Amino acid sequence: MIQKNLFLRSRLAAATRRYFDENGFIEVETPFLGKSTPEGARDYLVPSRINKGTFYALPQSPQLFKQLLMVSGFDRYYQIVKCFRDEDLRADRQPEFTQIDVEMSFITEEDIMNMMEGLMKTIFKACLNKELTLPLPRLSYADAIGRYGKDNPDVRFGMELVDITAIVKDSGFKLFAEVAASGGVIKAIKAEQASTLSRKDLDGLKDFVAIYGAKGLAWAKVNAADWTSPIFKFFKPEEVEGISKAMNAKESDIIFFVADTPRVVNDSLGNLRINLAKKLNLIDPNALAFTWITEFPLMEYSETEKRFVSTHHPFTSPFLEDLPLMITDPGKVRAKAYDLVLNGSEIGGGSIRIHHKDVQSQVFSALKLRDEEARMKFGFLLDALEYGAPPHGGLAFGLDRLTMIMTRAESIRDVIAFPKTQKAACLMTDAPSKVSIEQLMELSLKIV
Repeated sequence: MIQKNLFLRSRLAAATRRYFDENGFIEVETPFLGKSTPEGARDYLVPSRINKGTFYALPQSPQLFKQLLMVSGFDRYYQIVKCFRDEDLRADRQPEFTQIDVEMSFITEEDIMNMMEGLMKTIFKACLNKELTLPLPRLSYADAIGRYGKDNPDVRFGMELVDITAIVKDSGFKLFAEVAASGGVIKAIKAEQASTLSRKDLDGLKDFVAIYGAKGLAWAKVNAADWTSPIFKFFKPEEVEGISKAMNAKESDIIFFVADTPRVVNDSLGNLRINLAKKLNLIDPNALAFTWITEFPLMEYSETEKRFVSTHHPFTSPFLEDLPLMITDPGKVRAKAYDLVLNGSEIGGGSIRIHHKDVQSQVFSALKLRDEEARMKFGFLLDALEYGAPPHGGLAFGLDRLTMIMTRAESIRDVIAFPKTQKAACLMTDAPSKVSIEQLMELSLKIV
């Protein structure tokens, strides 16, 4: 199996290079030994022997380097590059992974998305002999969260989230009424013809949503004239009728309800939706459901740090019409960012970058990043922007994850020649391993 997967991976990389070569891109290698800058995960650090007490960082992405290439006059760059993130592993994540990395100058979101759709069409034709219909569908971030509970929705099946707060806010069911009064929401999903689910199954789903913070899960089996449900007695006939109509419910359907804060409700029902689709065999394994997700929030509030932090990175361009919100309500500022999702997995993401110094300053200010701190972390890029930067943007695809989906592999390790284990270890070479005291002394390091 691994040999077949690696063959497809090789064809994917070859088709990618042909596509970009034919479209006027230049392949440029960027350094592996760089500066540690705040990104999405912990850096892998490399101590310097020559400059004692200092460290390089292996790149989580070539983000800053490719922006510098655009500033210096390149207009179309790509590379297939190794990246590194020190984070907890899972079935679709490795500590070292491969990106298809792209950047373009004098472009808009439309230009980037159209070019990347062409790449997807080329790759799937070359590797799987499948024709994609373009353009690919699009969803705003707000729509994706509102309808599917996730920013990487699997749209191969329905079962969308429906907000029923207005219908039940004055109901006799105390929990729903209290949540609505406190500013929370009540949403529901409908599992069609789900009479095969037993009472034991339904009780087990309560434990499942608890993983995502939900304090409970209500359910109702729809009969010809009424519901079979522990909460049926709390609702007036017009409320039952309103919910059934909003859900387009039919006999033998089951409706599931969660009431809480918007984040908990969306997270719980978004994941329950996937869980039920697998239980009820609603997912077509042969389907290819692409969706662009657009208009992400530029930043989100971190309870840990007690400040706003970048959703992607601090060089993502905001919508210019949202700039006044940077002072009054930073969480509502939209980003010119976009992800491409395939069958519920994010396979690529990117953004239009900030190229105006004053806009960059406003973003740093909203992030509570002081001038001296910004210069220490990003001085080389800020200096480059002083010379005048073109409008530019890009995107990076996860080559390993894309290969995994295309081969229907169970784990990302099945599409990598020499993968690491779940504990980030290489069983063949016994890495990571201890080194000699002499090596540590050369680096001025001490194990404590």
